[in-house]
Amino acid sequence: MLKAFSFEGRLIEMRRGLVSVLGAMLLIGSGCSLSTSAAVEQDVHTINIAYGNQPGEPLDQQARKWAELAEEESDGRLQLNVYPSSQLGGESDMIELAMRGNNVIVFTAYDFLMDYVPDLGILAAPYLAEEFDDLLYLTTTDWYEGLEHEMNDMGLALLGKETIYGERHLMTKTPVATPEDLKGMKIRVPNNNLYIRAFHALGASPTPLPLGDLYASLQQGVIDGAENPLPVLQGTRTNEVTSHLTLTGHMKVMSIWVTGTGMMEDLPEDLERILSETSEEAARYTHAITEQEEKEALETFKNEGMTIHEVDQELFREAVEPFYDSMPAWSPGLYEHVLELMEERPKED
Repeated sequence: MLKAFSFEGRLIEMRRGLVSVLGAMLLIGSGCSLSTSAAVEQDVHTINIAYGNQPGEPLDQQARKWAELAEEESDGRLQLNVYPSSQLGGESDMIELAMRGNNVIVFTAYDFLMDYVPDLGILAAPYLAEEFDDLLYLTTTDWYEGLEHEMNDMGLALLGKETIYGERHLMTKTPVATPEDLKGMKIRVPNNNLYIRAFHALGASPTPLPLGDLYASLQQGVIDGAENPLPVLQGTRTNEVTSHLTLTGHMKVMSIWVTGTGMMEDLPEDLERILSETSEEAARYTHAITEQEEKEALETFKNEGMTIHEVDQELFREAVEPFYDSMPAWSPGLYEHVLELMEERPKED
């Protein structure tokens, strides 16, 4: 059944979006002007870091560590202000501001960057890699460097390439032991083609929603479940409105920070280097934190009485195989090429 289109509703949506963007521009713009005036006296460059995750999550800890390292390494000449919980706006709006040269760095994911360079999305594909080291290796290859240059040509620079977001699992109101249990189940996913197609392949009814709407949507019955790394599910209090956790491990997710090439080029050469180097140092700092917080979140869920389902992941892997034939935006042979690259990764003895 087609949903009626409301022109008036669309106008309200557009106005809200415009207000959000203008508000963010004023806040970020004020940061830029402060940076400029301060630079005259102290040579201080102020940059705003924007992300949707909640305070205390591993990603938030990474952002704050990055700010600390950048300030320390630059002797106070780099000032990074952190804005969690989408305070400055959504990813699309923030990336648009970054492309215009505003002093903002945005946390995003490779599936989201498919809108700019489609082949980057494969780094977020379901059951692509056996371990995170495979994905980390891919970011060091000539293949990845070529895609990064494409992003640069569009006015976007990539930072924090070693960011590990975590392994994604399912949290639902009813049990999920096999892919068949997902049939017709409304699962919240990020609003992008990759997640929608992946969960269609699994038989679910993928429902794109902002992360901030997750709790209320579960509470009100709009959706039947959600998927994310365990610390994120805990941070969004998903466990309070569901009762089953299925350890599908359907995606090992590397994420990325994006800013404008214009902003990077405007920085003094030494500060550009420091910003880049400290982004990777902060990412590595968070690896152990992410792993530990995943263990702690799982233990918390068990103690709270949530039913934990350890499933045969091979069943889910097989169910999602048709996904790889459903991505027409990807270069022909991309999946096979990436598998070959991961096979070339030097293995530790």
